[in-house]
Amino acid sequence: MIVMDSNHQSNYKLSKTEKKLLRKQIKARHTLLRHEGIETVSYATQSLIVANGGLGNQVSRNQLLPVLEKCGLVDALLMPPNKPYSCVRYKTVEESKTAYDTLNGKEIVDDLGQKIILYLNFVEKAQWKELGLQALPPGLKVIEEIISSEDEKMLLESVNWTEDTENQNFQKSLKHRRVKHFGYEFHYENNNVDKDKPLPGGLPDICESILEKWLKEGFIKHKPDQLTINQYEPGHGIPAHIDTHSAFEDEIISLSLGSEIVMDFKHPDGMTVPVMLPCRSLLVMTGESRYLWTHGITPRKFDTVQASKGHKSGIITSDVEDLTLNKRGIRTSFTFRKVRQTPCNCSYPLVCDSQMKETPASFPESDKEALQLEQDYVHRVYEEIARHFSSTRHTPWPHIVEFLKALPSGSLVADIGCGNGKYLGINNELYMIGCDHSQNLVDICRERQYQAFVCDALAVPIRSGSCDACISIAVIHHFATAERRVAALQELVRLLRPGGKALIYVWAMEQEYNKKKSKYLRENRTSQGMKEEISNDASVQELLVKQLPNVGNQDSAHSVSSINDFQDGGCNSKNVANSKLPIHTNRTSFHSQDLLVPWHFKGNPGKDKRVEPFGPLGSRDPGPVFHRYYHVFCEGELEAACRTLNNISILQSYYDQGNWCVILQKV
Repeated sequence: MIVMDSNHQSNYKLSKTEKKLLRKQIKARHTLLRHEGIETVSYATQSLIVANGGLGNQVSRNQLLPVLEKCGLVDALLMPPNKPYSCVRYKTVEESKTAYDTLNGKEIVDDLGQKIILYLNFVEKAQWKELGLQALPPGLKVIEEIISSEDEKMLLESVNWTEDTENQNFQKSLKHRRVKHFGYEFHYENNNVDKDKPLPGGLPDICESILEKWLKEGFIKHKPDQLTINQYEPGHGIPAHIDTHSAFEDEIISLSLGSEIVMDFKHPDGMTVPVMLPCRSLLVMTGESRYLWTHGITPRKFDTVQASKGHKSGIITSDVEDLTLNKRGIRTSFTFRKVRQTPCNCSYPLVCDSQMKETPASFPESDKEALQLEQDYVHRVYEEIARHFSSTRHTPWPHIVEFLKALPSGSLVADIGCGNGKYLGINNELYMIGCDHSQNLVDICRERQYQAFVCDALAVPIRSGSCDACISIAVIHHFATAERRVAALQELVRLLRPGGKALIYVWAMEQEYNKKKSKYLRENRTSQGMKEEISNDASVQELLVKQLPNVGNQDSAHSVSSINDFQDGGCNSKNVANSKLPIHTNRTSFHSQDLLVPWHFKGNPGKDKRVEPFGPLGSRDPGPVFHRYYHVFCEGELEAACRTLNNISILQSYYDQGNWCVILQKV
């Protein structure tokens, strides 16, 4: 089949099937340009972008390469990690044209058995940046074939997953995996062990001899006294976390049995290092890799791995010419630790629960407590991080721009919680005024020659009924009670004239919607502060809770206080297990509606005129970590809150890249 470019159709009449294929091809072209910055060309070249033929679509190198080679000699096949496309370069332009004509609209089957249709477009060239780090995190090592296949079989058979519930050592498994503890039970409600209540029997006898051997051979330095066994089905994982400093000593070791896995290690500056843990290998974490870097396993059924056969353990590089997919099997991990009997005095006080003096905030029980929570965890934070925050807020969101540009010329529009004013200059035909609780953010607006003033979003000093439109972008979710959130909505309605419209955005609990992940979840490698798609809000604080998010156990919770990583993610406004607010792990799904979200600061808090990146990895402690309070909204919650207001009608309610949005009109 010959698929003609839209610029070269001339008098050739396309069939209905060809028209449909052309539409899909053009859509793929626009998507690549809009989301990836890849520009296609209308003339034939040696290189083709293969839309839908990528590792992110569960298409492996072994599946795609034979299909491409049927059309000619392939010079290179570039498959970037986690992307739904690849790039193929042929030896000649003629071979590339043959592939373009032959494979456009071709159906192949991915590794999950699902049918995928390929769409090809010519490109001049395609390049992907290599990872800047090509070494394991400091203090991390992976020892391959640490035990024999016979020992592996004995260890797996020694685990009794159908134990009698009357047994004194019986422990319930977690929702997403089976788990057993020996020596000491790990308590997920507080991410710690009870040091005064060891479990009867200690470690299994079969483990004692193996540990003695590892000690003798120098693989480990200390003999553990606590063991957690986890069994993971394909598709399951564990969120990024740091094992609780106060609970365990420096050395933490984990034996992988049954199947290999890719574990992601993340530095506070955002750099992620994927590490392959082969079957029967031992992971040893000490020093910086144990205390400072988070580690976790992404829930998926396939891992992106090196295609070269000689590569087994260690870092998974971003060499796009040597990546493919590896199907996961059932993996059982034996994670050994030594329980700490004295406070931790490590060299990483900013992330050490033994050395931190601040305590996480509690869920507010009264309006007074809510006001204090907002003062401490919203207003003061934004005052401190204003310059750094502003440097990350420069791209207006398209649907908000569309709303502002659709307003009649001469309309008076108030941006309540304007932040650095990025929406105040969108439409020069409007009279726009902004307000924000942060003096430093308002100062930035004024430097940009925008009209803005300081005020509380619950008491805006603008005459009632004077605005043609209002926008409230990522503001309402910073109010700590339902009553205060409704009051903020009511204040927007008060400002509107009859017929006036308000556009409201709040952060969504559902960061994956209609089977698509939000940009917040997709941006999982970039420095935390620079890519957070969160807020431009009207309220905020400084909190020097100097710690990394999710300081907990490998099999534990997100919160320093108490929330299970794998609890049901329903819309429960309050964490019933404990009144402490959980601390969210950035770039992960939400497990609680009310939480603290870390901001990893770069620069000098409160005074910075520059934004400085982290130094070299491991060269010095990261900057302070501030925590902002959020109430993330469940589907329908924002709309329901709006319906409690008088004299309004809801014109539109929609989801936009991890946010719930409402357009309402005053009647």
